[in-house]
Formats: sequence, C-alpha cells, structure tokens
Amino acid sequence: MRTASILDRVAGLGSDKWRVHFRARQMIANGAPVILLTIGEPDQPTPSELIGVAQQALQAGRTGYSNGRGEPAVLRALSAKYSARSGRAVGTDQFIWVPGTQSALYLLLTGLVETGDEVLVADPCYATYHGLVRATGATSVPVALREDRGFRLDAADLARAVTPATRLIFLNSPHNPTGAVLTRDDVRAIGELAQAHDLWILSDEVYESLIFDGPQAAPFASPFDLADLAGRTVVASSLSKSHAAPGFRAGWCAGPAAFISRLLPLAEAMLFGAQPFIADMATAALSREFAITAQMRDAYARRAERVAAVLGDVPGLRVHAPQAGMFVMLSVDGLGLDGETFADQLLGQQQVAVMPGSAFGAAAAGMVRMSLTVPDAALAEGCARIATFARSLTASAQV
Repeated sequence: MRTASILDRVAGLGSDKWRVHFRARQMIANGAPVILLTIGEPDQPTPSELIGVAQQALQAGRTGYSNGRGEPAVLRALSAKYSARSGRAVGTDQFIWVPGTQSALYLLLTGLVETGDEVLVADPCYATYHGLVRATGATSVPVALREDRGFRLDAADLARAVTPATRLIFLNSPHNPTGAVLTRDDVRAIGELAQAHDLWILSDEVYESLIFDGPQAAPFASPFDLADLAGRTVVASSLSKSHAAPGFRAGWCAGPAAFISRLLPLAEAMLFGAQPFIADMATAALSREFAITAQMRDAYARRAERVAAVLGDVPGLRVHAPQAGMFVMLSVDGLGLDGETFADQLLGQQQVAVMPGSAFGAAAAGMVRMSLTVPDAALAEGCARIATFARSLTASAQV
C-alpha cells in the first residue's frame, strides 16, 4: 500500500545511528559487563525536591488536559529566565511548552522550512538533526567544523555554503558532540550572515548550563539574546540535561511573539498540551538555581580531564578536550581504523561501547564519541580498556 514520502525521506536517519548502543544494551541484558559510554543520560538522579513537586502535583489532581501553549506558571518562569538572560522583556507569548527538545526542534523546523529549502547544519552534529530536517522535505547542507577553530562553527564557512535555497542556520552551542562553545563574536558574525541573506537561526541550547569553568571558558552566547537578531531567532531547549531530568520530557520553543502565535496551531495539531504535573515540576526547576547543575558541570569537566590524562599519550589516539557538555570526541584514525570499525571491535574485544563519529556526520568519520555520564570508576575502567585496545592495534601493526 502507498505511504507518505516522509517515510522515505527519514529512512536510515533514526535509531540506525545508535546501532552500537543497542548492541551493547543487548549484551548487558545477556549478562556481559559492558561499560556504556554511548548516550548522554545524566548518571546523577533527578533532584528529590523536583520529584516531590511532581508527586504533590499528581496527588493534587494535576493530571488533566493542559492547553496548547503551556501552563501559565511555567510560561511565566520561562519569561523570567529569558528576560533576565537577555536583559530585555521577553513575554510569555514568546514560548510554547512541549515534551522535550526533540519535540521543540521538530515543531520549529516544520514551521520554518519545507521541500526545496536548504538548512545549514554543522558537521558533525547531533545524530537526529538530519532526520529532523529531512522530515520537513528540506535538505541539510553540512558545513564542516574545523579542529583549528576548536570545532566552533565559522561564519565564513557558512557563507560559502549559502545558496538561493538557504532558509535557516541550525546552531547548537554548547555543541554535541564536540563540546565546543560559540563565542559572542562567533554568534555576532553568524547573525550578520543571517541578516545579509534574510535567514532564520534555530538555536538548540540544551547544554547552556554545562559550560566548564576555567581560564579557557567562554560565556554562553545566544543570538536570541541580541536585540537585532531576536526577531529571526528561535530556540529549543529543555530540562533534561540541566536538571538531570531526561525522562520528564520537559522542553520549550522560544521565538518572536508573532511567529510563536502562528506556530501554536501546529503545536496543537501535534500535541495539544503536555502534562500539568510536569509543568509544575519545571516551574520549580526554572525558578531558582539547583545544586545538581553545578555538580554535573564539575563532574563532566573532571571526567573529561581524566579521559585526556589516560588516553592523551596513547599512540594513534587524539583527545579533543570539550569546553562544555557531557561528551569527549576521540580521533582514532591514527590507528588505521574509521570510527565504525573501532567502535565495533572495541565493543567485541573490550566490552566498551562508544558512538561512531559517523553517526554525527562525515567530518567525524575518523572519530568516536565517549559519554562522560558514568561514575568515575566506570569511566576510568573504560579508558583503561580503550588504551589496551589501542595499544594492541599498534602492536599488531608493528609485527
């Protein structure tokens, strides 16, 4: 029977990218002692206070239907957060509450691009981005991130990729998978390019709160916070990473009020509201700082340093130190393998699961991504096994 063309467009762009992860999960289910360094799910528990708010809301009967835009209290909390961040008044009419960043990205892209349009996307990028773009009928145009720029997206590289069909620049800072953070100058230059070609900017800011401290730290910068770019910028974010609450699916879209109002019927066609008890939890989460955020940020920074210390001197490997987030990229092409082969053999021989870089784009084909969201002892053991595996490859090549 006939199906819609969207299914052809997204074929191979979904869970296929997590092939190694699912293989590792099956091995674990069969009793194998696999160290899972694949996905970015915080190992710290959701704060008990937030769990308590959700439980109280459930017991208070906050289980009915909501409205398409979101519960008033969580919209006010978002308004306060972004007003304080940007230094200008950001109204509740500039948000739509949705179940997680993925829903926000799908909604925003569906409202902004369509068949025949082109979207400029960093290469590498988060594994779902190409599927999100293709679902709309638009085409992803990869723009390679350069190691000599610390994997920060460059406006000049974007400019060379612009065509008459370009409609949108897809940003992600802090960046998954590299952990790079765009500077204010980077954002300004990208914004000027968007202005020159009348482009939208979509900014995925889910790692906003996980920028590491230190002398090389770059403060978070968003085009939404610049008054002259806010009218062409939309934001997707959530509490999954910042508050160790991935299962709550608590996210939002932000953008110009007129666009958000036009987007609302589409949001209602998709979802028509999210759970009020989760909105209550999110309101509490957004209303003040929680210790869990700093704890995760410090833990990931410490673990990234540990990875560099253990693997940085291993022949054939090259560690790319992140500025933020919960991942480390590791170049493995010096061992004569691509990331796919390295990940498969590592899992089979050492029972350590990492993500092949090709899951994130062609520019990362010679890399793998390691998650920092495991306890220190497990990460140390995983690094030791990776070092053993890499040295075995080097020894074999020398025989």
